[in-house]
Amino acid sequence: MEGDCLSCMKYLMFLFNFFIFLGGACLLGVGIWVIVDPTGFREIVAANPLLFTGAYVMLAMGAMLFLLGFLGCCGAIRENKCLLLF
Repeated sequence: MEGDCLSCMKYLMFLFNFFIFLGGACLLGVGIWVIVDPTGFREIVAANPLLFTGAYVMLAMGAMLFLLGFLGCCGAIRENKCLLLF
């Protein structure tokens, strides 16, 4: 019974880290799109340059969540305590 519970926790931890990984990938993609797209979002940003700074913040947060989710998924599957604590 105890092994089943630990196995369930392992896969739940993988699932939650996978959602963090996907969220980071989405933020990273939107951040790259906002910075690279010459016409779409830059017209809106031209009115307020503070929004353009927000795009860089979104890019950095997306990259951090992407890396954190990836390491969490690897740590959960391999049961590596060091990766999970990171």
